[in-house]
Amino acid sequence: MSDAAPIPELPRALRAPEPVIVVGMLAWLVASIVVGVTGWGGGRTLAVCLTGLGVGVLGTAIFLVQRAASRRGSRSAQRGLD
Repeated sequence: MSDAAPIPELPRALRAPEPVIVVGMLAWLVASIVVGVTGWGGGRTLAVCLTGLGVGVLGTAIFLVQRAASRRGSRSAQRGLD
């Protein structure tokens, strides 16, 4: 079936990882604040919230470094992060 129409590319707004990253990190931040202030779930719950926030920060840093390398044209960088 070579008569099939080409599949259009998704709009940039639907491919952008930034909104997902921001919402996820804000959710962990709000959860950390709520658990820290109210004490819900004890210290273990706060540790999980802070770990989630830390993983978000680390992931964001890795993403930004990879995107910068991709824009520079580094051969070892991931492609398609522009």
